[in-house]
Amino acid sequence: MQYGQFCPIAKATEILGEKWTILIIRELLMERRRFNELQRGLGDISPALLTSRLKSLEEQGMLARKKISGQKGYEYYPTEACRALLPVLISLGEWGLCWARHTVLDADFDVEFLMFYLERSIDPTKLIGNESVIRFKFTDLEEQRDWWLLVKHDTVDLCLKDPGKDVDVYLTCTVRTMHDVWMGERTYQDAIRSGDLYVQGEPALTRNIKSWLKPSVFVDSPRVPVPDTVTMPVRL
Repeated sequence: MQYGQFCPIAKATEILGEKWTILIIRELLMERRRFNELQRGLGDISPALLTSRLKSLEEQGMLARKKISGQKGYEYYPTEACRALLPVLISLGEWGLCWARHTVLDADFDVEFLMFYLERSIDPTKLIGNESVIRFKFTDLEEQRDWWLLVKHDTVDLCLKDPGKDVDVYLTCTVRTMHDVWMGERTYQDAIRSGDLYVQGEPALTRNIKSWLKPSVFVDSPRVPVPDTVTMPVRL
């Protein structure tokens, strides 16, 4: 995609403007290194398209790949040029919070995508002991209502079936409610008081969930109300 302009915005868009490219960079900057990790964080992208985008980013000097020792496949690392995009992505996300929130549809609240983010938001050092289990029950789902995060030492695994271990914390709510408290749209206290969120478990863990379930990077970002309608200028 070439615009034929010397404008730096146009030149940047020639590298970053294709579908999925910005989200691939997001995953690279969140330290997703392997192909399956990148694909999991992206969701619906096909393996062929992801391969094509990674190749293009490598050619543009945005990432470097390294063969995995003793295994098939590669690990992907952001270059200096790619890392320099972090504040740009943060600003883009903050713009989205202010001006694109009204475009979020019910279908966008994908539980698997949410759980993927919650999984990598766990801070094992803030939990008690070497092993913890957190269970989420989503009351608005008809299938796969229960999800577990199994934390063992420094690793966090997402389980779709009961791991058969004692649960330390139970969280019961809708997918939207969990999204809202994690993103900072509302507080845990507000969701609990309103009856939208039920939390049970070890008091040392339930008193301050945000200490071990780190909130979104956008939790403290500004929000502005979006008008219901857009008023167009009147020409006389």
